[in-house]
Amino acid sequence: MWRKASVAALLALVVGCLYHGCPELPEQLLQYISPDGLRSSPQSEPRLERVISDAWDSLITLPARQWSRVAVGVNACVDVVVSGVGLLQALALEPGGGLDHEVLHSKENLREAFVHYMERGAAAERFFSDKEVFRRIARAAAEYPGAKLYVGGNAALIGQKLATYPELMVLLCGPVGPKLHEMLDEQIVVPPGSLQETDEYHLILEYKAGEQWGSTRAPQANRFIFSHDVSNGEMSLLETFVASLEEFQPDLVVLSGLHMMEGQGRQLWEERLKEAVAAISDIRKDIPIHLELASMTDKDYMNSIMQEVMPIVSSVGLNEQELLFLSQAGGGPHAHLAGWEGVPAVGQVSDILLWILECHGRSDPSSEAELTRVHFHTLAYHVLATVDGYWANQEAAVAAGARVASSQACGTRVVDVAKTELKAPLRFHSSDSEPRVALTLDPTAPVTAWRRGNVTFHMTPVLVCKRPLRTVGLGDAISAEGLVYSEFKSQRTF
Repeated sequence: MWRKASVAALLALVVGCLYHGCPELPEQLLQYISPDGLRSSPQSEPRLERVISDAWDSLITLPARQWSRVAVGVNACVDVVVSGVGLLQALALEPGGGLDHEVLHSKENLREAFVHYMERGAAAERFFSDKEVFRRIARAAAEYPGAKLYVGGNAALIGQKLATYPELMVLLCGPVGPKLHEMLDEQIVVPPGSLQETDEYHLILEYKAGEQWGSTRAPQANRFIFSHDVSNGEMSLLETFVASLEEFQPDLVVLSGLHMMEGQGRQLWEERLKEAVAAISDIRKDIPIHLELASMTDKDYMNSIMQEVMPIVSSVGLNEQELLFLSQAGGGPHAHLAGWEGVPAVGQVSDILLWILECHGRSDPSSEAELTRVHFHTLAYHVLATVDGYWANQEAAVAAGARVASSQACGTRVVDVAKTELKAPLRFHSSDSEPRVALTLDPTAPVTAWRRGNVTFHMTPVLVCKRPLRTVGLGDAISAEGLVYSEFKSQRTF
C-alpha cells in the first residue's frame, strides 16, 4: 500500500514540476517515473501513458480549413505479409551473418539482408532482380500458414487511410490490378488509366521484438520488404497521375514511389527522374504536394531526389533511417554517424531537419524552393518542422500522427494505454550544438515546441505498442493523419 501511495505522490510531484518548468529535474527522479519504474507498481494511476493519451484527445482538433479532394499516387500493390523467419526456413535457408545488399539477386542475398536489418530492428525495402526466383518465393509466401493479403504501396496505403474520413474524396493512381481493386475502399476513385490486368505483389517479412533466428535477435518489431515490381519501379503511371489532376481538381497532392526506381539501375533512374521532375512541375503551383520517402541505399540517387525533387514539393515525410541517409548523401549535419544508437537524439534530428529546410526549402523568404514542412517519425517520438507562416494546426497534426501510430500498431480503434509504453526521452535539447536549449516533456501538454530562426519544431512522444500486430504501413498512416490535421497557408500570389 505504501509503495502505491509513494509512487503516486512521486508521479504527481514530477508532473507538477514538469508543468511548471523545472529544467534541472534530477535523472534519479526521472527513472522512477519511466515506464519501467511505473511497471513496478502496476496499479498506480495515472500512468504517464494515460496522462499523455488524455492530453492528445483534448488538443487534437481539425483545422479551420480542411482538405476536400486529395489525389494520391503512384505506387500501389498487394502486400503478402508473412513471418520473415518462418518463410526463410520454409525456403530451406539457414541462419547466419547479415549483409546489406542494394539489390537482391538470390535467396542467399535475401537471407543476408533480412538478417542485417532484423538484428538492428530496422525497416528496409529492396528490389529482387530475378523475376522467376521471386515468383517462386512469392508462391511459397502466399501458401505459408498464416500469410495475409493487404492493400500495399505507400500511395494506396495513404489513400486507404485518407478514405476513412467520409468528407474526403480520394483519387488513387497507380498500377491497380483486380485483387487490389477489390480490396480498396469504395470511396477511393481509380482513374481508368490506372487499371491493369495483373497485380503487383510485395512480400513483407515481419519479425517480433525479441524474436530470434540463430544468433540474431530483433531488438524491436519491424519488417523487411522486397519485390520484383517493374510497374512501380519505373513509376510508369506518374504521367497518368498528373494528367488526371486537371479533371479531379485536388486541393492536396500526395506523391510516393520514387524509392522504387532505385532498383532499376542508374541509367533508368537518371532519365526517369528528369521526366518525373517535369511531370511534377506541371502540377498547379497553388496545390501543395507532399512527398513520402522510403528506404533507399544509393547516395547518388538520394542526393538527386534531394536536389531536384524536394525543392518543388511543399512537404516531406520520412523516418529516422531516411533522415540520416539523406544527410549522409548531401553532406549534412551528423553525416559521420554510421547509424542511430538506440532512440535518435532529438537535438541531432532537429539539426538535420533545419538543414533540409535551409538548404532545400524555403526558410529563406527569397528562396524559390517550395518545401516548407518536414514530418519526421521514429518509434519513440515524432517531430514536425515547418517554416513560419505556411502551415497551421501543426500541434494537432503531430499529435494525431503519434496517436494513430499507437492505435494502429496495437490493432485498436483508439489508444489502449495498457498495451503501450513510453520510450521517448523526458528531457532533451533543441540542437546537438550551441546554441541549444534544454527542453522537457510535459505529459499534460505533450507537444513540445521550439524555434530556430524562422522554423518551428513540434515534438510529441509515441505511446509504443508493446506487442504490435502489424508494422507495415505505419509511416503512411502517420503521414496521412498528420496531413488531415494540417492546414496549408500559401503566402504567394499566383
